[in-house]
Amino acid sequence: MPKIRTHRGTAKRVKVSANGKVSHRHQFSGCGHILSKKTRKRKRHFRKDQPVFAGDLKRFAPQIPYLL
Repeated sequence: MPKIRTHRGTAKRVKVSANGKVSHRHQFSGCGHILSKKTRKRKRHFRKDQPVFAGDLKRFAPQIPYLL
């Protein structure tokens, strides 16, 4: 039986913690324009990773078989 291929694009965007929790970058983490109207707090929160929701995890699971 051949090995299952990992979707490299997903693997680069998703991290799995030691406890098995999956996290990814915030949706607007790369926002590099119109920063003047966004508050400092809002921009600071964009930098942090956020957990992947259970519904999205079902979608990610076949793409990253060896990470989960």
